[in-house]
Amino acid sequence: MARKPALIASDLDGTLLLNGKQSLSKDAPNIVRRIMDSGIIFVAASGRRYDNMQNLFSTVKDDIGYVTDNGCLAYWQGERIWRQTMELETGRKIIAALADVPGVKTFVAAEKSCYVDTEHKEFGDFMRNAVGFTVTVVDSLYDIGEPYMKISAYEEGGLTDTAHWKELFGDTCTVQTGGFDWLDMIPAGANKGAAMAILLDKLGISAADCIMFGDNENDREILSLVGCPITMTTAVEGIKPLGKYHTDNVEKSLKRILDGEGYEW
Repeated sequence: MARKPALIASDLDGTLLLNGKQSLSKDAPNIVRRIMDSGIIFVAASGRRYDNMQNLFSTVKDDIGYVTDNGCLAYWQGERIWRQTMELETGRKIIAALADVPGVKTFVAAEKSCYVDTEHKEFGDFMRNAVGFTVTVVDSLYDIGEPYMKISAYEEGGLTDTAHWKELFGDTCTVQTGGFDWLDMIPAGANKGAAMAILLDKLGISAADCIMFGDNENDREILSLVGCPITMTTAVEGIKPLGKYHTDNVEKSLKRILDGEGYEW
């Protein structure tokens, strides 16, 4: 008999959002509502922003949990229960190093807004209008008026030399790919798994009773935390083997759970 989880969490890009889509399917919020109505808590766990994720899940936004910015923030029913920020000097060193890489667009996330400099205003407009992020354009990323959380490097095709950035900053921050075109650097010790552990403690739920859907390096810790990790068939090398099960469609798997034909673990 399939086991009923206490909590289901899912990444977004590459999982619930496939093929670069910037909005959920019409059916996805209804599936999430059915999950919650069945007594299972749902958590969106992503590198995305809280306000953006609330817009995606607008019809159920106040009823679900969120792990945002790769684990720098966590929320439950509108309350922020976790925040981790980066040392100022570390953030400035990362920004300076990325500025020396041709073609890279640096995107800084803080709690209130995301930031780009005037040189990359058009990229900021894209992130605001196409992706739905709150974006502020500033003269300099060295002084944005609030603590750094996540510093991301965007390059079409991605920054392939992840090892280089881990060598430079791995002692002071977590370096992860957060999508095929993104390299993310967040405070040391911050990750989706650590934030989820805080949320689970608040809810009184054991990680062993949870399911997580993921596909990329920024899902490693949270997939390793839960009792039933499920990875996408399109997951990056090194992540797919973490799954006890694999899926090519999260919605299909969620319906399977709702129909009582879920997973054993």
